[in-house]
Amino acid sequence: MGAHDGGMLAMITGSGPVVLAVLIILIALSVWSWTLAISMFLKFKKASKDSRKFSDLFWNSKNFSKIDDEGKNLGASPLSKVFEAGYREMTHQLHAAEESGALPVEARISSLQMVLKRAELDVGNGLEGGLTFLATVASSAPFIGLFGTVWGIMNAFRGLGTEGMNTLDAVAPGISEALIATAIGLAAAIPAAVAYNYFSVVVRRFKISMARFTEEFIG
Repeated sequence: MGAHDGGMLAMITGSGPVVLAVLIILIALSVWSWTLAISMFLKFKKASKDSRKFSDLFWNSKNFSKIDDEGKNLGASPLSKVFEAGYREMTHQLHAAEESGALPVEARISSLQMVLKRAELDVGNGLEGGLTFLATVASSAPFIGLFGTVWGIMNAFRGLGTEGMNTLDAVAPGISEALIATAIGLAAAIPAAVAYNYFSVVVRRFKISMARFTEEFIG
Protein backbone atom coordinates (compact mmCIF):
# COMPACT_ATOMS: atom_id res chain seq x y z
CA MET A 1 0.00 0.00 0.00
CA GLY A 2 1.48 3.42 -1.02
CA ALA A 3 1.70 6.42 1.20
CA HIS A 4 -1.08 8.07 -0.80
CA ASP A 5 -3.48 5.27 0.17
CA GLY A 6 -3.31 6.19 3.84
CA GLY A 7 -4.65 9.71 3.55
CA MET A 8 -3.01 13.10 3.90
CA LEU A 9 -1.10 12.24 7.07
CA ALA A 10 0.44 9.22 5.41
CA MET A 11 1.43 11.33 2.39
CA ILE A 12 3.05 13.90 4.68
CA THR A 13 5.05 11.36 6.65
CA GLY A 14 5.92 9.49 3.44
CA SER A 15 7.34 12.55 1.70
CA GLY A 16 11.02 12.93 0.91
CA PRO A 17 13.31 14.73 3.37
CA VAL A 18 13.23 18.11 1.60
CA VAL A 19 9.45 18.13 1.12
CA LEU A 20 8.96 16.87 4.67
CA ALA A 21 11.17 19.68 6.01
CA VAL A 22 9.10 22.21 4.04
CA LEU A 23 5.87 20.77 5.45
CA ILE A 24 7.19 20.92 9.02
CA ILE A 25 8.21 24.57 8.53
CA LEU A 26 4.81 25.46 7.10
CA ILE A 27 2.91 23.68 9.88
CA ALA A 28 5.08 25.42 12.50
CA LEU A 29 4.46 28.82 10.85
CA SER A 30 0.72 28.11 10.74
CA VAL A 31 0.55 27.11 14.40
CA TRP A 32 2.65 30.13 15.41
CA SER A 33 0.55 32.57 13.38
CA TRP A 34 -2.72 31.17 14.79
CA THR A 35 -1.35 31.41 18.32
CA LEU A 36 -0.21 34.98 17.70
CA ALA A 37 -3.52 35.96 16.09
CA ILE A 38 -5.54 34.65 19.02
CA SER A 39 -3.21 36.39 21.48
CA MET A 40 -3.49 39.70 19.59
CA PHE A 41 -7.27 39.39 19.37
CA LEU A 42 -7.55 38.98 23.14
CA LYS A 43 -5.08 41.82 23.74
CA PHE A 44 -6.93 44.24 21.47
CA LYS A 45 -10.28 43.22 22.92
CA LYS A 46 -8.99 44.07 26.40
CA ALA A 47 -7.43 47.31 25.10
CA SER A 48 -10.74 48.40 23.55
CA LYS A 49 -12.65 47.65 26.73
CA ASP A 50 -10.15 49.51 28.92
CA SER A 51 -10.05 52.44 26.48
CA ARG A 52 -13.80 52.91 26.69
CA LYS A 53 -13.63 52.88 30.48
CA PHE A 54 -10.68 55.27 30.54
CA SER A 55 -12.38 57.66 28.13
CA ASP A 56 -15.42 57.80 30.41
CA LEU A 57 -13.14 58.32 33.41
CA PHE A 58 -11.22 61.10 31.71
CA TRP A 59 -14.28 63.07 30.66
CA ASN A 60 -16.23 62.56 33.87
CA SER A 61 -13.41 63.65 36.16
CA LYS A 62 -11.26 66.75 35.92
CA ASN A 63 -8.98 65.59 38.73
CA PHE A 64 -5.84 64.40 36.95
CA SER A 65 -4.47 62.78 40.09
CA LYS A 66 -7.62 60.68 40.43
CA ILE A 67 -7.53 59.80 36.74
CA ASP A 68 -3.91 58.71 37.07
CA ASP A 69 -4.67 56.51 40.09
CA GLU A 70 -7.74 54.84 38.61
CA GLY A 71 -6.16 54.65 35.16
CA LYS A 72 -3.50 52.28 36.47
CA ASN A 73 -6.22 49.62 36.62
CA LEU A 74 -6.85 50.20 32.90
CA GLY A 75 -3.30 49.61 31.78
CA ALA A 76 -4.30 47.79 28.60
CA SER A 77 -5.72 51.03 27.22
CA PRO A 78 -3.43 52.94 24.84
CA LEU A 79 -5.13 56.15 26.00
CA SER A 80 -4.19 55.40 29.60
CA LYS A 81 -0.54 55.02 28.64
CA VAL A 82 -0.52 58.28 26.70
CA PHE A 83 -2.20 60.06 29.59
CA GLU A 84 0.32 58.63 32.04
CA ALA A 85 3.20 60.04 30.00
CA GLY A 86 1.52 63.44 29.77
CA TYR A 87 0.66 63.51 33.47
CA ARG A 88 4.27 62.68 34.42
CA GLU A 89 5.49 65.54 32.23
CA MET A 90 3.01 67.97 33.81
CA THR A 91 4.11 66.88 37.29
CA HIS A 92 7.73 67.32 36.29
CA GLN A 93 7.02 70.82 35.01
CA LEU A 94 5.28 71.78 38.26
CA HIS A 95 8.23 70.58 40.35
CA ALA A 96 10.67 72.38 38.07
CA ALA A 97 8.59 75.57 38.35
CA GLU A 98 8.75 75.41 42.16
CA GLU A 99 12.53 75.12 42.09
CA SER A 100 13.60 77.44 39.29
CA GLY A 101 10.54 79.26 38.07
CA ALA A 102 7.97 78.39 35.48
CA LEU A 103 8.88 78.13 31.82
CA PRO A 104 6.99 80.20 29.25
CA VAL A 105 3.62 78.76 28.33
CA GLU A 106 4.73 78.02 24.76
CA ALA A 107 7.73 76.04 26.00
CA ARG A 108 5.63 74.03 28.44
CA ILE A 109 3.02 73.17 25.81
CA SER A 110 5.72 72.27 23.29
CA SER A 111 7.44 69.98 25.79
CA LEU A 112 4.16 68.35 26.76
CA GLN A 113 3.20 67.83 23.14
CA MET A 114 6.56 66.23 22.38
CA VAL A 115 6.18 63.82 25.31
CA LEU A 116 2.67 62.87 24.24
CA LYS A 117 3.72 62.30 20.63
CA ARG A 118 6.62 60.14 21.80
CA ALA A 119 4.21 58.12 23.95
CA GLU A 120 1.89 57.73 20.96
CA LEU A 121 4.78 56.37 18.90
CA ASP A 122 5.94 53.96 21.60
CA VAL A 123 2.43 52.64 22.27
CA GLY A 124 1.75 52.37 18.54
CA ASN A 125 4.93 50.35 18.02
CA GLY A 126 3.86 48.06 20.85
CA LEU A 127 0.45 47.54 19.26
CA GLU A 128 2.08 46.63 15.95
CA GLY A 129 4.06 43.81 17.55
CA GLY A 130 3.24 40.62 15.65
CA LEU A 131 1.98 42.29 12.47
CA THR A 132 5.33 41.86 10.75
CA PHE A 133 5.34 38.13 11.44
CA LEU A 134 1.78 37.72 10.14
CA ALA A 135 2.66 39.66 6.99
CA THR A 136 5.77 37.53 6.50
CA VAL A 137 3.79 34.29 6.80
CA ALA A 138 1.08 35.58 4.47
CA SER A 139 3.58 36.53 1.77
CA SER A 140 6.17 33.76 2.09
CA ALA A 141 4.20 30.61 2.98
CA PRO A 142 2.81 30.07 -0.58
CA PHE A 143 6.32 30.31 -2.03
CA ILE A 144 7.74 27.93 0.56
CA GLY A 145 4.96 25.49 -0.28
CA LEU A 146 5.59 25.96 -4.00
CA PHE A 147 9.27 25.17 -3.49
CA GLY A 148 8.32 21.92 -1.78
CA THR A 149 5.92 21.09 -4.61
CA VAL A 150 8.47 21.77 -7.34
CA TRP A 151 11.09 19.73 -5.51
CA GLY A 152 8.69 16.83 -5.00
CA ILE A 153 7.59 16.83 -8.66
CA MET A 154 11.23 16.89 -9.79
CA ASN A 155 11.92 13.84 -7.65
CA ALA A 156 8.79 12.11 -8.94
CA PHE A 157 9.82 12.53 -12.57
CA ARG A 158 13.41 11.61 -11.76
CA GLY A 159 12.18 8.39 -10.21
CA LEU A 160 10.00 7.79 -13.24
CA GLY A 161 12.98 7.98 -15.54
CA THR A 162 15.14 5.82 -13.30
CA GLU A 163 12.59 3.04 -12.99
CA GLY A 164 11.76 3.17 -16.69
CA MET A 165 8.04 3.10 -15.97
CA ASN A 166 6.40 5.52 -18.37
CA THR A 167 2.94 5.36 -16.85
CA LEU A 168 0.83 7.89 -14.97
CA ASP A 169 0.39 5.44 -12.11
CA ALA A 170 4.13 5.56 -11.47
CA VAL A 171 4.35 9.34 -11.14
CA ALA A 172 0.91 10.22 -9.71
CA PRO A 173 1.68 9.31 -6.06
CA GLY A 174 4.81 11.48 -6.01
CA ILE A 175 2.99 14.43 -7.58
CA SER A 176 0.04 14.17 -5.18
CA GLU A 177 2.43 14.14 -2.22
CA ALA A 178 4.30 17.14 -3.61
CA LEU A 179 1.12 19.15 -4.14
CA ILE A 180 0.32 18.89 -0.43
CA ALA A 181 3.15 21.38 0.18
CA THR A 182 1.34 24.03 -1.87
CA ALA A 183 -1.97 23.26 -0.15
CA ILE A 184 -0.46 23.59 3.32
CA GLY A 185 1.37 26.74 2.24
CA LEU A 186 -1.93 28.33 1.24
CA ALA A 187 -3.59 27.05 4.42
CA ALA A 188 -0.90 28.84 6.43
CA ALA A 189 -0.91 32.03 4.32
CA ILE A 190 -4.63 32.75 4.01
CA PRO A 191 -5.47 32.99 7.75
CA ALA A 192 -2.29 35.00 8.34
CA ALA A 193 -3.27 37.46 5.58
CA VAL A 194 -6.80 37.83 6.98
CA ALA A 195 -5.45 38.36 10.50
CA TYR A 196 -2.87 40.89 9.29
CA ASN A 197 -5.48 42.97 7.45
CA TYR A 198 -7.89 42.86 10.38
CA PHE A 199 -5.33 43.80 13.02
CA SER A 200 -3.84 46.53 10.82
CA VAL A 201 -7.25 48.24 10.81
CA VAL A 202 -7.55 47.82 14.59
CA VAL A 203 -4.09 49.32 15.17
CA ARG A 204 -4.86 52.23 12.84
CA ARG A 205 -8.02 52.99 14.82
CA PHE A 206 -6.08 52.94 18.08
CA LYS A 207 -3.53 55.36 16.61
CA ILE A 208 -6.28 57.72 15.49
CA SER A 209 -7.87 57.63 18.94
CA MET A 210 -4.50 58.39 20.57
CA ALA A 211 -3.90 61.31 18.22
CA ARG A 212 -7.32 62.75 19.07
CA PHE A 213 -6.73 62.22 22.76
CA THR A 214 -3.41 64.10 22.56
CA GLU A 215 -5.14 67.06 20.92
CA GLU A 216 -7.86 67.05 23.57
CA PHE A 217 -5.34 66.67 26.38
CA ILE A 218 -3.33 69.67 25.25
CA GLY A 219 -6.40 71.68 24.37
